[in-house]
Amino acid sequence: MVAILSPNEVLVHAPVLIEESIHHLAVQPGGRYVDCTVGGGGHSKAIMEAASPGGLLLGLDADPEALAVATAALAPFGEAAQLVEANFRELRRVCAKNNFSPVHGVLFDLGISSMQLAEPRGFSFQVEAPLDMRMSPNQALTADDIVNHYDERDLADVIWRYGEESASRRIARAIVRARPVGTTTELATIASRAVARPRGRIHPATRTFQALRIAVNDELGTLEDALGQTLDVLGRGGRLVVISFHSLEDRIVKQFMQRESRDCICPPEQPACTCGHRATVKIITKRSVTPGPAELAANPRARSARLRAAELRMEEG
Repeated sequence: MVAILSPNEVLVHAPVLIEESIHHLAVQPGGRYVDCTVGGGGHSKAIMEAASPGGLLLGLDADPEALAVATAALAPFGEAAQLVEANFRELRRVCAKNNFSPVHGVLFDLGISSMQLAEPRGFSFQVEAPLDMRMSPNQALTADDIVNHYDERDLADVIWRYGEESASRRIARAIVRARPVGTTTELATIASRAVARPRGRIHPATRTFQALRIAVNDELGTLEDALGQTLDVLGRGGRLVVISFHSLEDRIVKQFMQRESRDCICPPEQPACTCGHRATVKIITKRSVTPGPAELAANPRARSARLRAAELRMEEG
């Protein structure tokens, strides 16, 4: 999910790769679909339109404010579109509780939405806000905990591991010296000064904010858990579609699909297979799908989006 600026400079929700998502999900009338990241409901609405008549959707989001927006967007579909406040790490449990499997398709649109960027919750360094960054108000860990209480080495590790920030040690040192750090704009200024060099279109604080958001919400661990659960809720021939926005997410998705498309996952140097693994999916996208020129012209922020798709194998075993 990304945000674009309207002519009056208001953030507008803009679901990316929406036509490509519907195509690779192979949405069909009467189908059952799970949107693991409902956000403002853009992809969910497109799925329901393509799945009508008779289509059903189960939508998940950990953010109650996002669900309120999505509820309004999906109101025309009535009870056919059911929304649940839950982290997609709970995919298997939520589907079982709602008797919603097997399904024809599962969609993940990773990242943060325009609503979250605009809210004073700490996601954007362009909005003055406390250092929060929680996707759900029910979570305990906040960005403030990391910024103001992690020791310098652990803080640098977070910024390096989740932000792939080459200046992580300088940034961590500057943050520790400036403590207590109270707001997003204060943190952005500290990070920018520590980087101390221009980065073209990328703001020098971008990777630090990305790293903190990922750490606060355990985004990578959650994604790994949820991808494995899709194999339990998809029906034979069902489609998995994932849209990611940075290399760490995309790498996890790519490796998951590659691993699950092979019969053997033993180390290549091992002379004989002992893993007993059998391929569960067929990869649909040999390369990641990216936004076309028209979408990029309308929404330059979509440039980092990458879509990958796989299909659950039809045969057993």
